[in-house]
Amino acid sequence: MFAKQFLKKTILVSVMHCNNEVGTIEPIEEIGELCRKNNLIFHSDACQSFTKIKIDVIKQNINLLSLNAHKIHGPKGIGVLFIKKGTPIEPFMHGGGHENGQRAGTYNSPAIVGFGKAVEIAKEQENTNIKNMRDYFISEINKRLSCYTLHGTVGNQRICNNINISFDNIPGKSLFTELNKRGIYISTGSACSSNNLEPSYVHTAMGICEKVAHEAIRISLSKWTTLEEIDTTVNNVCNIVNSIRK
Repeated sequence: MFAKQFLKKTILVSVMHCNNEVGTIEPIEEIGELCRKNNLIFHSDACQSFTKIKIDVIKQNINLLSLNAHKIHGPKGIGVLFIKKGTPIEPFMHGGGHENGQRAGTYNSPAIVGFGKAVEIAKEQENTNIKNMRDYFISEINKRLSCYTLHGTVGNQRICNNINISFDNIPGKSLFTELNKRGIYISTGSACSSNNLEPSYVHTAMGICEKVAHEAIRISLSKWTTLEEIDTTVNNVCNIVNSIRK
């Protein structure tokens, strides 16, 4: 079905490895193979999944891959673009011969070193712990609240640190505000468009109605999130939802 969407003028396909709002992991190996068969350049944004999901640029037929540091607790303002040898690409910025002639400007050496160190200390076991806490949060909500919807895929088809959930008749902004007062910080929609009052385009593209899209909240976990923090969040979410519903 995906291959039928290609146009004759298509030269590039770009797909996020993992969606930043609902956590869905895309089948990039299958997409990469379709692109290879159709002689298309395949780019994947793997900023959300890097160090959390195995990436093999050869096996997954990836020509271009975007990564960044701050998603793995490295410094902000530094990223990586993997370019497969032979992939045609124009310089991003002219005027100097830096980065093999692709981008002019002095290297940000401290950020580069910080990115490298962040990769070095990333551990697979941390991802298992994050996944267990994510599943524990969802199971506790399921025990204590009714009429909620978990958006996106489940289990191993969802990135380990993402929970995107809505509670019937509870505006996401109300939960956001009340949790914020209690020192618990979540988001509604994408962090990249936190000031946008429109419903998330990701949710609406999934066929979710505008009302439910406005109810959705996103909770992100990290390797430093503790079980005590999860319990505190669950208790506060349940208390707020029950209070508003009453």
